[in-house]
Amino acid sequence: MAIKVIIIGAGVGGTATAARLSAKGFDVKVYEKNSYNGGRCSLINHNGHRFDQGPSLYLMPKIFEETFRDLNENIHDHIELLKCTTNYNLYFHDDKVIKLSTDLTELSSTLDEYEGDSELTLINFLKFLKESHVHCHRSIKLALRNDFQNWYDFFHPRHVPDLIKLHLYDTVYNRVCKYFKSDYMRRAFTFQTMYLGMSPYDGPAPYSLLQYTEMAEGIWYPKGGFNKVLQSLENIAIKHGAEFNYNSDVKEIIIDDNGVAKGIKLQNGNIINSDIVICNADLVYAYNKLLPKTPYADKLGKQKLTSSSISFYWSMKKIIPQLIMHNIFVAEKYKESFDQIFKDHKLPDEPSFYVNVPSRLDPTAAPEGKDSVVVLVPVGHLTNNPNINFDDIVNTARQQVIEIMEKRLKITNLRSLIEHEIVNDPRTWQSEFNLWKGSILGLSHSMFQVLWFRPSLKCKIFNNLYFVGASVQPGTGVPIILYGAKLLEKKICNAYLNKNSSKFSLHNFIVFLISFFIFIISIYFFYIFY
Repeated sequence: MAIKVIIIGAGVGGTATAARLSAKGFDVKVYEKNSYNGGRCSLINHNGHRFDQGPSLYLMPKIFEETFRDLNENIHDHIELLKCTTNYNLYFHDDKVIKLSTDLTELSSTLDEYEGDSELTLINFLKFLKESHVHCHRSIKLALRNDFQNWYDFFHPRHVPDLIKLHLYDTVYNRVCKYFKSDYMRRAFTFQTMYLGMSPYDGPAPYSLLQYTEMAEGIWYPKGGFNKVLQSLENIAIKHGAEFNYNSDVKEIIIDDNGVAKGIKLQNGNIINSDIVICNADLVYAYNKLLPKTPYADKLGKQKLTSSSISFYWSMKKIIPQLIMHNIFVAEKYKESFDQIFKDHKLPDEPSFYVNVPSRLDPTAAPEGKDSVVVLVPVGHLTNNPNINFDDIVNTARQQVIEIMEKRLKITNLRSLIEHEIVNDPRTWQSEFNLWKGSILGLSHSMFQVLWFRPSLKCKIFNNLYFVGASVQPGTGVPIILYGAKLLEKKICNAYLNKNSSKFSLHNFIVFLISFFIFIISIYFFYIFY
């Protein structure tokens, strides 16, 4: 008889895991709170306008291809990818506009304008690209190819070269400053940390991998919306026998007296038993709301979180020709705006924000002659401050965005062009998707919340319970979560099909002592000679 698996949540991790495990012969049943799949990676539709509710940049395409290849599928049989001819337009407070392109000739001209036309300008850019290339490929090797379930998996001599090359003790902004001298270029190559819900002044240096993949592999978009990827994975899972149950809100994960996960209880009272429970719901929410109370749940609730957002979904009466697919409006007081988000947990006095126009690249996203526009304004996650009125904050954010866009795009009537508006704010992210404190990307990727320090795929408190998603290893972001599903598949197959498990032994302990010693010495000398 096939091993029964329950997956809580049909987000990216849950759907990808369902496809992988059902293809391996597991009896998989998915239970999703909402009436649609994808979680944050879902669609909003209104009168012919289509919006990506969350992710809109298809990055690291090789990971998507690998996911489908592992399932004996060709991704191009499922989705049609459209490439952005220009990655971004960046709009600054002084009317400067920077066009970031993968076309080296065009990009070189932009670099010369802001960095000077000496030969060092292009050389420095290529040095930055080389470093971010190292960050990208060594991060994939270290974080995506390894399962850090145990401490001795991390403190191992083979990881030392990667850890040193990754500049883990530095920040994205500091590294970028080594290669660019103008504030314009420094900002153009650091705002990407917001994809991880982090400030570039705090984000660990390896996350310059985002800039690398944008420049080297380009920015893509699946025709029909990002959710097409999830729809395809769901169809593959169903083909292999998986069952998806929507409008099925899970009330609790059932843990027996021996600390073993035995199934779930739905809000309607129904109980479903299984051999394995996999939770794709937000990790912090799950430990605090779905599981028996533990000290670890309290600890997780106090961990550093990513930002939230106020997202406006605008159905426009006409096309806004000044906007391309991806647009960034950069705050004049760049660092202060991040400090207000991440230290004060508030809406910045002047925000940097992202504007996505899917209809610019994919005409099916809006009726003919009209645009669909998504505005994402980063804001601090929910706190216990009783004086915060989010209705007022949303109104302030809307006013700021409209005024900034009108000024920098030279538009006088933007507000009158908005035919219909839908808004998500931190309260929406919390209530609709059970995201802890409305944090849109889960636990932060600070130094001691990545790799082995990040919660593992296998629960260390309750048996037969696993997690997949943004807040567990290897981390947040759609391609990274897809790889988390791959690591989880391997772990479960080893435990239940191959009957292999990693156990502590004297050998492990000796390896740990040697590895830890080498690790400390290596980091010490690196720090001295850095």
